[in-house]
Amino acid sequence: MLQASQLIKITDYLWEIPKTIRPDMKVPAYVYCKKEMLEAILDDRSLEQLINVATLPGIEKAAIVMPDAHEGYGFPIGGIAATHWPEGIISPGGIGYDINCGVRLLITPLPYDGIADKLETFSKKLYESVPSGTGKGGEIKLSMEEMDEVLRKGAQWAVENGMGNMTDLEMIESKGRLYNADPSVVSEQAKKRGHDQLGTIGAGNHFVEVDKVANIFDEKTAAVFGIQKNQVVILVHTGSRGLGHQVATDYLRLMMNVMPNYGFKPKDRELAGVPFNSKEGQDYFNAMSAAANFAWCNREVITYEIRQAWQMVFGRSGDEIKLLYDVAHNIAKIEEYLINGVTTKLIVHRKGATRAFGPGNNEVPEKYRSVGQPVLIPGSMGTASYILVGTNKSMEATFGSTCHGAGRRLSRTAAKKQVGGPQIKDELLKQGIYVQAGSYRGIAEEAPVAYKDIDMVVDTVHDAGIALKVAKLNPIAVIKG
Repeated sequence: MLQASQLIKITDYLWEIPKTIRPDMKVPAYVYCKKEMLEAILDDRSLEQLINVATLPGIEKAAIVMPDAHEGYGFPIGGIAATHWPEGIISPGGIGYDINCGVRLLITPLPYDGIADKLETFSKKLYESVPSGTGKGGEIKLSMEEMDEVLRKGAQWAVENGMGNMTDLEMIESKGRLYNADPSVVSEQAKKRGHDQLGTIGAGNHFVEVDKVANIFDEKTAAVFGIQKNQVVILVHTGSRGLGHQVATDYLRLMMNVMPNYGFKPKDRELAGVPFNSKEGQDYFNAMSAAANFAWCNREVITYEIRQAWQMVFGRSGDEIKLLYDVAHNIAKIEEYLINGVTTKLIVHRKGATRAFGPGNNEVPEKYRSVGQPVLIPGSMGTASYILVGTNKSMEATFGSTCHGAGRRLSRTAAKKQVGGPQIKDELLKQGIYVQAGSYRGIAEEAPVAYKDIDMVVDTVHDAGIALKVAKLNPIAVIKG
């Protein structure tokens, strides 16, 4: 077990695990966290997993973890690793089972006072309109031909089928579509699992949440984003559902079988991977991209359902709800960074880490390019969420990445032992937060006590300069599976 004394303090928010800790490390590992958070990160296997990541073939510069880090499958959640293109390793464990789990933020034209008297009704209508729950399907039932179209086109499919707006596409990472996606390398079982899950949030930590803007930290950037104090906004947090999970399962199994053919024997079999330019590596990347497209389409359809609920409750056009931004936090992308002064193409794995590109980057929507990419950081029920903005320092230090949320500190089982669902629901209602959920168990598993301090997580990345605070959001209604 790694000890705190083995870490080298670089700043108040950054620690180094030198590559001399273990002879097979190819690069050092960096831990972004304040001293108060270090003990919690050392409590599980997340830093041991980070050290394992630092041994991957082709890894560049450093293995990195954010302050919301916790133990995952192979890679720690909150982890970032970039390998050299095209021969470096691509590892499904570096993306995770919920491919393109991500967050989108919708902005409404109304202040909190404008919806307060109908908030409970709106929360109930949202719960009715957006299907949620483990394995829960929705009204859309895709044929295999339609599924292939979704996997190819992503959010564009929803727009073409009357469940989205063209203007939304400009405000989605990669415009909601990865063009290398190939439905033919996605298994029939994966497609079957997803055929009725478009427009659904699932369970676990996924949600639709109505918030009010509590604080503005950066007036200039908030104005560019179209954010005002007391404004009502809506967060959506979900991913590729059963389809993405099956893609990850299929390719982890395949890579475990074939990686010896490439001379790769990782310290942990959960780090299974193959060279990016191998047939298996290309098939996985193209299947992952198809699952990412499904997730972007899913969030676009959910937005359509939210707009319908808004219109039914408030008698106003659902189209007045605008998409601020949609960003993934479980994905691998091909990007370019300076390595030893040379522009180098890399395979960037982000697992529980959010892209945070700075001003001037062509990947940032033109509307936001003068200030940087919106970064969306959800908290937990009863705690705050944040809007941040990406920086050019993140491009230099963390492969254009930052944290993705509060990060768990208790397992779901441990959380249920500490608190009960009815108790949490009552406590949140006393705070003015309406909770609509399919089960009390799900509420208990996702209790605020199960998560780290979101304020400290966000303060860490802000102080590090890799994403800067723009606005703080307080929840007023939460919809969960």
